[in-house]
Amino acid sequence: MKILLATDGTKYGEAAADMLMNFNLTDGDEVKVVSVVDMALPLSVDIYGGYLPDTTEIEKVARENAEKVLEATTARIKPAFDGKYPAISSDVLFGSPDSRIVETAEEFEADLIILGSHGYKRWERLLLGSVSDSVVHHAHCSVLVVRTSEETE
Repeated sequence: MKILLATDGTKYGEAAADMLMNFNLTDGDEVKVVSVVDMALPLSVDIYGGYLPDTTEIEKVARENAEKVLEATTARIKPAFDGKYPAISSDVLFGSPDSRIVETAEEFEADLIILGSHGYKRWERLLLGSVSDSVVHHAHCSVLVVRTSEETE
């Protein structure tokens, strides 16, 4: 089985990692842990000079943060498979989270995508969008959306 675990380092991503640890994975199974950096920033142009901000430093910090999230998540899930050896890899992705998760799952030929839900209400979802909803509707494989206990209350 090939599983793509998408995490953002929040409690929602941790809930998705916790769910993955419930799976009985063994040799031959593969897990790819991804974190997506969305660099879509509103472009502000100085009306006097046409200045576009340099985002190099922001991108560097965002990549470093995503790498730390992946290291922490990988370290968290590895002990759950002690004695079993599924292949676990990780990757930092750049772009729109929903499309990059779906694209990566297709490239990886994933059987399942696991991701957390932030539990946005109607207006929040309208303003911010819902990554999990978009992934569910566009993925070529099954998607497990994990909710935290706060969302079910």
